[in-house]
Amino acid sequence: MGRVQLFEIRLSQGRVVYSPGEPLAGAVHLRLGAPLPFRAIRVTCMGSCGVSNKANDGAWVVEESYFNSSLSLADKGSLPPGEHNFPFQFLLPATAPTSFEGPFGKIVHQVRASIDTPRFSKDHKCSLVFYILSPLNLNSIPDIEQPNVASTTKKFSYKLVKTGSVVLTASTDLRGYVVGQVLRLQADIENQSGKDTSPVVASLLQVSYKAKRWIYDVRTIAEVEGTGVKAWRHAQWQEQILVPALPQSALPGCSLIHIDYYLQVSMKAPEATVTLPLFVGNIAVNQTPLSPCPGPGSSPGLLSPVVPSAPPQEEAEAVASGPHFSDPVSLSTKSHSQQQPLSTTLGSVSVTTIEPCVQVGSPARHSLHPPLCISIGATVPYFAEGSGGPVPTTSALILPPEYSSWGYPYEAPPSYEQSCGAGGTDVGLIPGS
Repeated sequence: MGRVQLFEIRLSQGRVVYSPGEPLAGAVHLRLGAPLPFRAIRVTCMGSCGVSNKANDGAWVVEESYFNSSLSLADKGSLPPGEHNFPFQFLLPATAPTSFEGPFGKIVHQVRASIDTPRFSKDHKCSLVFYILSPLNLNSIPDIEQPNVASTTKKFSYKLVKTGSVVLTASTDLRGYVVGQVLRLQADIENQSGKDTSPVVASLLQVSYKAKRWIYDVRTIAEVEGTGVKAWRHAQWQEQILVPALPQSALPGCSLIHIDYYLQVSMKAPEATVTLPLFVGNIAVNQTPLSPCPGPGSSPGLLSPVVPSAPPQEEAEAVASGPHFSDPVSLSTKSHSQQQPLSTTLGSVSVTTIEPCVQVGSPARHSLHPPLCISIGATVPYFAEGSGGPVPTTSALILPPEYSSWGYPYEAPPSYEQSCGAGGTDVGLIPGS
């Protein structure tokens, strides 16, 4: 058997996740089958970020370091055969950023240990990754409890000589959510044409972009599809999306990686898109959210009923034979990319008349949420240790749908001002194809 039979780092109480400013304690464990002469035994605690221009490429083009502290556990000497433990303790900086792992970069915190041996002898090294979580309190974000509303009007031609337009308005009950919370979506579609629209699709997008050379990694986290809108109809579509395990929106302390979330509601025919910026945090909004659904006694800032314009004269017969244009109809849901761990959580809400929305139960308790999410192309937390592949942690949350990612999209993600500005502006997140 070899001289060094076991060389590993063990953290106190088997902990994996820490908070900034917290002490990190552990020990270097060593098992020897024969005497081991050494010059020094050292342990280092370090945190850093690296970013690449290519996906899954460990050759970083830019890096930054957050902390790097070393301790000498033993000076020159010789260790007898048997078990040896060398305790250590570090104080994590209060400014250390939350851990993150993505295809173009990562924020990694780890402890490394080394045994320097005399000349012509093999040195020994080992390392252990741990995770830092700096909770994002959604209540610190201005207007986070307000409804999120965006609208666009799309004019188009059909049947060669006829023209029409579609007014697409989308809203959510909040601007920020925690893992396990229900995102309530409402879309109002006014089809001011004699042609049926294509199905309406809502997609929860994660956009990670890195400096210094900007790279956009766009991922579809969840997607739900509703039916199309008949000619000269005003329709409403209400849906719910359970926010899966995702990295938080902000990574304070890191200047290289940013994470943004958007809810994109779109149609292909006619081509119309609205984009609602969202935040994902760790501490839920502590105010009762306002319902995005219009109705009697609705609050200012909510959607107001759209007053349709009259159809062209040539469509008068078609309009007269159909339902009254001003009476909105409810759209059904065709497909939902999220699995449903709880049947009452993700079911679509279908109504026949416009009434005030009934508030769904309070968000899942914080204790039910996984303590940390590392995004490596999945919506469940992964913890990668050693040289092996990522190992999923125990989580009752769903696995993600197929992802699509693009580098260098045609335009940057929209700001709040762009997305929630004038109703006639067609603002969308347009990734590369």
